Amino acid sequence: MSKSENSGVYTRQNFLSIYIPAMTLAVGTGMVIPAIPVYAKSFGVSFEVASLVIIIQQLGTTLSSLPVGMLMDRIGRRKVVLAGPFLLAISSLLSAMAHSFPELLVYRFIGGIGQQMWLLGRLTMIADTGAARERGRQITTMSAMESAGRLFSPAIGGFLAGFWDIRAPFIAHAVLSLVAIIPSFKLVRETAPQLARGAGRGRTQAGGTPDAGFRALFTFEVTMFFIAQFLASLTRGPIFSGQINLYGAYAYDMTPQTIGLLATIVTAVGIPISLAAGYIMDHFGRKATLVPGFSLLAVALAFISVTAYVHLSLKMFVLAYICVHTSNAITGSNMQTLGSDIAPDKARGRFYGVWNTLGSVGSPVSTSIFALLSAGMGYWRAFGFLGVMACGTAFILGTQVRDRVREKRAAAAAAAAP
Repeated sequence: MSKSENSGVYTRQNFLSIYIPAMTLAVGTGMVIPAIPVYAKSFGVSFEVASLVIIIQQLGTTLSSLPVGMLMDRIGRRKVVLAGPFLLAISSLLSAMAHSFPELLVYRFIGGIGQQMWLLGRLTMIADTGAARERGRQITTMSAMESAGRLFSPAIGGFLAGFWDIRAPFIAHAVLSLVAIIPSFKLVRETAPQLARGAGRGRTQAGGTPDAGFRALFTFEVTMFFIAQFLASLTRGPIFSGQINLYGAYAYDMTPQTIGLLATIVTAVGIPISLAAGYIMDHFGRKATLVPGFSLLAVALAFISVTAYVHLSLKMFVLAYICVHTSNAITGSNMQTLGSDIAPDKARGRFYGVWNTLGSVGSPVSTSIFALLSAGMGYWRAFGFLGVMACGTAFILGTQVRDRVREKRAAAAAAAAP
């Protein structure tokens, strides 16, 4: 690709204000991954109750999405992006000091809010400033840097939890959350046009009223995208949240060290896949990765369902585990990229708030359904449910949502034809 094509993607500004902070935050998050299942289990609760430690953080992200989106349109992106990691740091420190399981749940809820502030702020800034032919690589590069941060951090977290203290990874997470945001104080500039121009508070990005911004969200295409995002969240909730790791701890007595090693392996495999997906999306369209990705994920979830149904060995579970995470890497940040294409100019903050509220509802719902199906009907049915949701996602994206990048390429080819 030409130098001009890379000029807006791999810049010093992006590395210091987006990619490196994303990687640093991910290092801390990755260190906590192997500790969470065992830490929750240490409070003497059942699998179903232990799942709340994952569900409650997802609820924090879900319930805060719309308020955060509206806040960004009102006070700007910069303040939200800077505040998120501070809230994460406070949450992790308090989690390390928790004396009871309910207390831990409160702190995890707070962490979900901080995580959402960072994510929505960065995505909205990319939508504000990134060109359509760059956003796929910007978003997937940010995701790849996060994956790089999680590459060895689960193994480190497992070591800290196993050989020092189960609470140590939470303390490390808090420190890294603070370190991650330091460069942003100098480098991050406000990208909301109405605030950059000094326009009045409470106006939308295009200068319209807040109501007009909300009305721009309720079109057929945006509605279908919301539905697809919800189904995608139902599919990937237990994958992203680490509930499959929790399943491994209960069904196979996996240790923090084993969980950390597996997380490192799948992360290493996912990094080049994510970067390749960003290039493909920017050059061949968003559906070129989304539809095949969710279709493959459905097959991988069917495989892991079979391992649970016939009680296969740990080796077969590990193989199925790798297949699920590898397939999921193809779809990693692609929905975020497609959303940046659809987001209306009048109210990007509100769009990301509503979209992520509706989409992230799927994560706690999915982890709750997974826990209930596991307890009442068996683990294999829980994995089967995720596979069906993946099929639904692929169908809606393939038939009901436009691919603007592909359409522009087709129009340009038609215009250039003799």
